[in-house]
Amino acid sequence: MAYDQELADLVREHVEHEKGLTEKRMFGGLAFLINGNMAVSASSKGGLLLRVDPAETESLLQQPRARPFEMRGREMSGWLHIDADASVPDDELAQWVRVGVAYAKSLPPK
Repeated sequence: MAYDQELADLVREHVEHEKGLTEKRMFGGLAFLINGNMAVSASSKGGLLLRVDPAETESLLQQPRARPFEMRGREMSGWLHIDADASVPDDELAQWVRVGVAYAKSLPPK
């Protein structure tokens, strides 16, 4: 399955003015990186792949749309899958994008 291009375009609108922004195909989706660190991706499995502070993973999982991200059947701390598409309310999408961008900005540049 290809990533949702409309969702990727909406994410792009929220990150396009970030310093150090690059886009890269990763995990079959389109990732948005800040200073070389992935912040958020339009996932090939639908929705968003979001990189978050591992210490905040459990509390963020209490939010609607959030679920653990699994790779090869194993849950990955610091990564979330957000059930979203192009119809998600803009303020909600912006909230998730901000979480990923804030964490990516907190990491040393690559």
